[in-house]
Amino acid sequence: MRTACVLSLAAFLLMAVFVGTDSANGFDEPIIETVQGWESSGLTSFMETMSTIGSTLYTVIIALILLSLMAFFLGHRKELVLFVAALGGSTILNNVMKPLFERDRPTIHRLVEEEGFSFPSGHAMASFTLAVITAYLLWKHVSHPVLRSALLVLAAAWFLLMGTSRIYLGVHYPSDIPAGFLLSAFWVSLVILAFRGWIGRSLRESPTYEYSLRNLDR
Repeated sequence: MRTACVLSLAAFLLMAVFVGTDSANGFDEPIIETVQGWESSGLTSFMETMSTIGSTLYTVIIALILLSLMAFFLGHRKELVLFVAALGGSTILNNVMKPLFERDRPTIHRLVEEEGFSFPSGHAMASFTLAVITAYLLWKHVSHPVLRSALLVLAAAWFLLMGTSRIYLGVHYPSDIPAGFLLSAFWVSLVILAFRGWIGRSLRESPTYEYSLRNLDR
């Protein structure tokens, strides 16, 4: 987890330099042409729906539903602190980073209107954080390899579709999307490391507490 934390931060910083020095055009333009070349009325409706679901309001609603389900069915208690910290911190981090870079959104062939700065993508960060932290918390409750594979596929499909929708709709440069994923990967890894340290201290202070750190890695 420490390796993931360091590597994702390093990769994000490299992407930030890439974007900050206006060196991203060669990366962005071919992807924009390809993705926006898929345009059709049906696909536009689907991408608009995905983008709406990824908005702050719907992300909060989905997060509250997941929190309730995990608390009721899985008995998660302390893990819910991890869930809230991951999502809340990801949002705060995005709001801090965007004004630092002040990257304007694309203006060519925009299918929907969106305000604010572009880098890193807030939709990419929120969808990645929600998908990854949910998969992480559910992992120990899923033992069958097929179900675990399905969990990973669903998590990846969620944030990849969300990122693609933002490129398709013309409100983000492609480089905004992996930057959002990488920054979220750094944050989620950091929060998990902090959570494990907190649980470790709880175990040392209360040996009878019925929680095993091994379950976090299963």
